[in-house]
Amino acid sequence: MTMPALNARWRRPFKKLDSVSVALVDVSPDVEKEAAALGWLDEEERSRWRGYAYDGPRRRFLLCRAALRALLCERLACENERLAFKTSRRGKPFALVEDSPASISFNVSHSGNHGLIGLAPTGRLGVDIEERDAQRNLDLLIDTVLGEVEKAELDTKHGTERTYLFFKLWTFKEALLKACGEGFSLDATCIEIPLAVLRGMKRCTLRLPQFPGVAWRVADIGNADFAAAVAYEATNPLSRKE
Repeated sequence: MTMPALNARWRRPFKKLDSVSVALVDVSPDVEKEAAALGWLDEEERSRWRGYAYDGPRRRFLLCRAALRALLCERLACENERLAFKTSRRGKPFALVEDSPASISFNVSHSGNHGLIGLAPTGRLGVDIEERDAQRNLDLLIDTVLGEVEKAELDTKHGTERTYLFFKLWTFKEALLKACGEGFSLDATCIEIPLAVLRGMKRCTLRLPQFPGVAWRVADIGNADFAAAVAYEATNPLSRKE
């Protein structure tokens, strides 16, 4: 069966770090691309799509899931009808091809009109994207996201610099938590982001006491339109490709 085309404007390569590839998905409203995306979903996914109460979340799920399917079909060299998804005990989805677990890792995030899809041949990874909202009351979030050193550093920033730093730290921690597969059962305030990152460095390697022996790489991949980060298990020397 020939699937409706997902053109380059809709989803395109965005970043490459080590063996991790990140694609950017345009999830802005568009009747034509939404109709094409619907053709990629199976019946269970269409049921989920119909179950969303609001247009924004419904559209973002539709466009990101269709783009994920297209990317996985390309990577796994399979037809869409052979691809399915299941969820682990901790709630992390994984792909199957003809009922056999596929050798690939992925993670999805979306915010506003932007979506991210991270793919890797092995290992755990997470991505997070957040559209920066200068009008948002960050004080309601700071205590649930940042540790004391991070809050002290944030207090030295004002205006746009403060907004950018907060969302950088938020996406770092959210991507890392998603990579771990623990969600917010881990306390985000206890994750210590290196001071060099707080002061401008875009990448770091860190360890968590809950995962002894595992080194995690986290990278800032945001731009002027949004804050974003990718986190993954460190297995190779850090790529210098931006």
